[in-house]
Amino acid sequence: MIRVLIADDQPLVRRGLALILAPQPDVEVVGEAGDGAEAVELAGRLGPDVVVMDIRMPVLDGVRATAELARTRPGSRVLALSTFDMDEYVVAALRAGAYGFLPKDVSPEELIAAVRTVHAGEAAVAPRLLTRLISTYVRATPREPRPAVPASPTGMTPRELEIWRLLAGGFDNAEIAEELDISVSTVKNHITGVFGKLGVRDRAQAVIAAYESGLVEADRKPA
Repeated sequence: MIRVLIADDQPLVRRGLALILAPQPDVEVVGEAGDGAEAVELAGRLGPDVVVMDIRMPVLDGVRATAELARTRPGSRVLALSTFDMDEYVVAALRAGAYGFLPKDVSPEELIAAVRTVHAGEAAVAPRLLTRLISTYVRATPREPRPAVPASPTGMTPRELEIWRLLAGGFDNAEIAEELDISVSTVKNHITGVFGKLGVRDRAQAVIAAYESGLVEADRKPA
């Protein structure tokens, strides 16, 4: 069973999420929290596998609650929720340790699939949405130039560097495999190597690292 804790400051939203998740044969909703502080406290007592976490909440917001859970309960993986699909708080939550992100207008099927994906330890963010989101909000200011990326950062091979660049460009594993004319399993092996050499946990953090390092150029935030 996937033990799920739901954290949202709106009771109606919490109930709706619970009604979607609870009927699933492999899901058990173990609790509900109305703010980030309560989510951290309940996670400590209930030990959920997945915390469905609203980003913007009173007392302790979802970003700080995510960071606290990543520090104290790494086994409770956070799936972040936001009213907007383009939100700088989402990038902050991914940096803090969230395993995935969904806008609140997703379908019930997408929510259920994302909970299962996060429980499996994978990033539940569509690659192209992730890239668009991060390229909008992760960028250096004019007074803070990015450091140049060396030819082989952190000991990466040329192939790993190429795959990191494609990953940051929003390519999924199958698209990377097609682009480089290699198998998907080979792509997965290289991505594992990229994660290890970057010291990141998942795709979201690898994409953030690519933009912050200057490997790929971030778009300017729309006015």
